Amino acid sequence: MGKVAVGAAVGCAVAVCAAAALVVHHRMKSSGKWAQAQSILKDFEEKCGTPISKLKQVADAMTVEMHAGLASEGGSKLKMIISYVDNLPTGDEKGLFYALDLGGTNFRVLRVHLGGKEHRVVKQEFEEVSIPPHLMTGSSDALFDYIAEALAKFVATESEGLHFSPDRQRELGFTFSFPVRQTSISSGTLIKWTKGFLIEDAVGQDVVGELTKAMERIGLDMRVTALVNDTIGTLAGGRYNNPDVVAAVILGTGTNAAYVERAHAIPKWHGLLPKSGDMVINMEWGNFRSSHLPISEYDQALDTESLNPGEQIFEKLISGMYLGEVVRRVLYKMADEAAFFGDTIPEKLKIPFILRTPHMSAMHQDTTLDLKIVATKLKDILEISNTSLKMRKVIVELCDIVATRGARLSAAGIAGILKKIGRDTLKDGEKQKSVVSLDGGLYEHYTKFRTCMENTLTELLGEEVSENIIIEHSNDGSGIGAALLAASHSQYIGIDES
Repeated sequence: MGKVAVGAAVGCAVAVCAAAALVVHHRMKSSGKWAQAQSILKDFEEKCGTPISKLKQVADAMTVEMHAGLASEGGSKLKMIISYVDNLPTGDEKGLFYALDLGGTNFRVLRVHLGGKEHRVVKQEFEEVSIPPHLMTGSSDALFDYIAEALAKFVATESEGLHFSPDRQRELGFTFSFPVRQTSISSGTLIKWTKGFLIEDAVGQDVVGELTKAMERIGLDMRVTALVNDTIGTLAGGRYNNPDVVAAVILGTGTNAAYVERAHAIPKWHGLLPKSGDMVINMEWGNFRSSHLPISEYDQALDTESLNPGEQIFEKLISGMYLGEVVRRVLYKMADEAAFFGDTIPEKLKIPFILRTPHMSAMHQDTTLDLKIVATKLKDILEISNTSLKMRKVIVELCDIVATRGARLSAAGIAGILKKIGRDTLKDGEKQKSVVSLDGGLYEHYTKFRTCMENTLTELLGEEVSENIIIEHSNDGSGIGAALLAASHSQYIGIDES
C-alpha cells in the first residue's frame, strides 16, 4: 500500500474516531442534561408532596383559622365575613324575582319565575351585557346608570300575565363579586375594585345605594333585597335544589368557599340572633395560609412577582388563574438549566401566564398514544416543535404534579369546613347527608382535577363518613342564587304570590 493510501486510511480512521467521540460526547451531554431535567422534576414533585398526614394538618389548620376569623375581625388570614344571609331558600318561594350578576367585564340580568314546592323554577330568562371599557374607569354614576338602563330594558320584556300589581315593588338580588364590607343583607360598602375596574368615587360607597339611585333616576321601581357574592349565590342555588347543602365552593379562575354556621358560634357577631339560628359565612378562603402548605420555589417566585404578594396564598396553589403559570415556571427552569428544549430558551416560554390552565388540562388529559395534543399545544402556544415522546411524557407528568397538589389541597380545605361544622364524623345511628355545592370552570372542565379532589376527600374522611358526604355540581348557582335570595328575603314574605 502506498504512502498516500496509508495516510488516507489513517486520516479516515482518525475522522471516524473523532466523529464517534463527538457522538458519545453529545450523548453524554444530552443524557447529562436529561438527568438534570429529571432531577428538577423530581425535586419539584417532592416539594409538592401531599401525603394524607400533611393534608390532615392542612384541614386542621383550616378549622383553627375558621375559629379565629369568627372570634374577632382581623383575627385570622381568613376574613370569615358575616353575610347577613340567615334565610336560605327552601323551595316554597313563589313569584317573579330579578337578579343582577356583576363580577367582571360583562354583567347579567336574570328573571326567575318561581312556582313554590310543586312547580319550582317555572321560567328563567337572562341577558348578558358587556361593559364598555371607558365605564370601567369612569364615574360611579356613569357605570350604575348604564346598568340601570340595561335592567329597565330587560324589565320591559316581561311577558303578559307576569306584570306586578301596582302596589308591589319588583325585587332584585345583586351578586357583586368585588370586595365589600357588608353592613346588612341589602347594603355593603365597596372596599376596592379588582379585575380592571378603577372607579375612584365608588370606593367607600354603598353599592346598593349607588344602584338604587341610578334606578330612581330613570324611574325604575325596583328594590334590592339581597347583596351577595357569587359563592353565597352558589350556596343558595344549591340549597334550593337540595335541603342537605351545607357549604359551597367555587373552583374557577379564583376560589372561595361559603358555609352555614350556627349564629351562636360566631363570637364577633353582636347583633340579635336571627330567628333561623343560622348565618351564612363568606370565608374568603383564597387567603388561607399555613406552614403545612407545600410551597415550592416556583410558588414563592410567582407570589413575589404577583400584584398581591403575600396575599391569596391558598388561591395561588389551587385555582385556575395560577396552575398553568406554575407549570410554565418549572418548564422555564428546565429549559434554562437543562437545555430541555435545545440550546436556547424558547422566547414564548419567557412570557408570564402564557400557558393557561385550559391548555395545561388539555395536555394532562391527552389520551393519544403519541401525545399528539401535547405536541400541538407546545407548537401553538409556545412555538416549540420537534419534541420527542419522552419529553412530552415529562410535560404530562409535570401537569399531573401541579393539578394533583391543587386538587388534594382543595379536598383538605373542604374537610376543614366539614370538621368545623361537625360533619366529619358519624354520630351514633345518624345518617345525615352533607352536600357541598361546587361551581367554577376548573371543577367543571378539568376532569382529572375533579376526580382527584373527590377521591382525596374520601381518603381524608374514610369510607364510612364519605358515604354521607356528597359533592354536587351547581351549574350557574350564583346567577339564579341571587334571585332565590331576593325571594327568601322578600319584604312580602307571608303574602302569597302566584
